Amino acid sequence: MGLSLLDYLQHRRDCRFKQSERAARVASLPEVYYGPITPLEGSILNQPIASLVSSVHSGATSPLSILHTYGKVALKAHTKTNCLTEILLPSAEQWLESGDINLSGPLAGIPVSLKDTIIVGGYDTTVGFSSFVGNKSDTDGPMVRLLKDAGAVPHVKTNLPITLLSFESTNEVWGRCTNPHNEKYSPGGSTGGESALLGFGGSRIGVGSDVAGSVRLPAHWSGCYALRCSTGRWPKAGIATSMPGQEGVPSVYSPMARTLGDLEYFTRSVIHMEPWRYDGSVHPLKWRGEVEGEVKGRKLKVGVLRTDGVVDPSPACARALKMVEDALKREGHSVVDVEGAPNMEDALRIASRLLNADGCQMFESFRRPGEWNDAGARQLRKLAALPGLVRWVYWLWVKYVRRDDVWAGLVKDWRPLSAWENWHLVKEREAYRTKWFQWWNEQKFDVILAPPNATPALPHDAMGDAVSSCGYTFLFNLLDYTAGVLPVTRVDKTVDALPKGLIIKKLNGVARGAYKHYDAEKMQGLPVGVQVVGRRLEEEKVLAVMQVVEDALGKEKYELLDGCALD
Repeated sequence: MGLSLLDYLQHRRDCRFKQSERAARVASLPEVYYGPITPLEGSILNQPIASLVSSVHSGATSPLSILHTYGKVALKAHTKTNCLTEILLPSAEQWLESGDINLSGPLAGIPVSLKDTIIVGGYDTTVGFSSFVGNKSDTDGPMVRLLKDAGAVPHVKTNLPITLLSFESTNEVWGRCTNPHNEKYSPGGSTGGESALLGFGGSRIGVGSDVAGSVRLPAHWSGCYALRCSTGRWPKAGIATSMPGQEGVPSVYSPMARTLGDLEYFTRSVIHMEPWRYDGSVHPLKWRGEVEGEVKGRKLKVGVLRTDGVVDPSPACARALKMVEDALKREGHSVVDVEGAPNMEDALRIASRLLNADGCQMFESFRRPGEWNDAGARQLRKLAALPGLVRWVYWLWVKYVRRDDVWAGLVKDWRPLSAWENWHLVKEREAYRTKWFQWWNEQKFDVILAPPNATPALPHDAMGDAVSSCGYTFLFNLLDYTAGVLPVTRVDKTVDALPKGLIIKKLNGVARGAYKHYDAEKMQGLPVGVQVVGRRLEEEKVLAVMQVVEDALGKEKYELLDGCALD
């Protein structure tokens, strides 16, 4: 029997083992995690985390009752969306009883959900690869240790895509995660299990990672809140990944939340914990509380990015952007179009090549023979593996026959790069960052508003067509800017249909892949968010402006999904 067949059989065994283990853990939970929501639990679910922390500190609320409440809703969310991987609830109870969690901290008693990549002692960190099954660590990673010292209670880990390079969240180890609003659609990725859980209501705060939009896009698609921190502001030690060593576009770990108030409180609390004492890559930069007052005390200058020049936003996403623009204008803020910005098509090309400078070899090295691969990652790997002559002929056909300069620019050098080539690409990245720095100085914007993506949530497996439609988020990873996403509205089939004269086949390859799956009637009710972008290390400012936006929306503010009401 060949080694490949033996590897495949082991892959199947490991997948069955993890799913059976998860099912057994769920089945062994006590009755307190099942049944309808009680009035006391309803009260807990409706409180912001600041209020719950105060109640725990005073002794008025038991941390165990909070854990039981959110554990119950997390299981309901999982039944609907398959959003959970490791079930930490029995261990969480033990951590509370043993004093392993600091109940005097700023997050005392608050359940926190974690992307599956985050290392929790005693549990696997599979990252969706069956080859990672059985890799449990005896101790918590530094990020989890910080959270426990802050008083937070890790209660579940959440689903994600194999390779982490997708706006979907599916793998053979854990199965497919679905959108809490519509099971036929993706919750986003790579932090999609987290967004599905938060969007449903099974957690109030969570931690994900973002290398091309992986916390912002899921927040947009599932109807929750996220903040992409700049590198060095949020800890990232104590994780596993599909692409160790990739630093061309660094991945950052960042907070997600069910409400904006919780997102701000969570971010502030973690920074108050001085994360640089847990992770040497974090800047010793304390929370600048005065920024909120500065933002709210004056009229802002806001730029509106209406298109990235590659894929125009769909009607639903353009409408959400217009809603925010109009709300800010009503409050007297200066809102102007973004004009003359450095070419954003260049950003997509530079960032894509940097992120996959190894020709997709690293993530592929962890995948066993016969193991399912995400449709988008599969396309990236297939293009990178083309023989040079075949790639050149394909490029000629795209550029001169199809006359598609955008797609041709992406595929021309889509292959493993030499160190010399990679260095030159990093040089190009730094020059591009300088252009943006100088341009923003000239514009004097406080923030930029942008769509988080050209479309709302797409159907499962759409990444085979739309994997490259990530420019609205990827741009700001390349620049290392702080960016947040908040939900604004929902798709309305009566006003969000595509223009009748649009011929999708005539669009460039990136836009064609995105619009191929856009159908306002089928997307009815899916969330639509807006992105608020600041400059590097402006987490306080971006959060404060997000609050200005939400206050300006007033009665138009997005209504969160109450997953329990669907029972």
